[in-house]
Amino acid sequence: MSLVTLLPFIVLIGAMFLMTRSAKKKQQQAASMRNELQPGSGVRTIGGMYATVKEVNEDTVLLDAAPGVDLLFAKNAIGAVLTDDEYNRIVHGIEHDLKADGSVVPDDASSLTETDEPAADASSDASDDKPLDLGKKDVAVKPADEADEVKADQAVDVTEPKKTDGEADAK
Repeated sequence: MSLVTLLPFIVLIGAMFLMTRSAKKKQQQAASMRNELQPGSGVRTIGGMYATVKEVNEDTVLLDAAPGVDLLFAKNAIGAVLTDDEYNRIVHGIEHDLKADGSVVPDDASSLTETDEPAADASSDASDDKPLDLGKKDVAVKPADEADEVKADQAVDVTEPKKTDGEADAK
């Protein structure tokens, strides 16, 4: 066998090795994160619930979801351990790191389309004395008298088909 025939198999085995290695690394990081849980830290479960760790056991974690509401979860159900600032921002809506020089994104686009004139003046400018012509314009515009003659000729053409020499009955 030549190297060319074995190359796809080698690439496939290498890709499988890299994928399993990265998955194993992620599992180890998650396990170490769960083992470092301490009472008082904020967590997010894999179901999306935010709570505070009250007690840590070998395989379970007691979470304080609300005052007087204690929930028992498996350690594997903890999706992430949050920092205090992040937990307070998400759960309580408290912002600690507001930057004064940062740009603020508006909730709507009204500030992006501001003009110097008020809205009433802008609408009055749009309604000038001239009507807007939205129709298709021809290359050469004929006077009204010629247009009436053409329409009359077309009406005659519809009622009487034209016949040319030699093509009296041919189609």
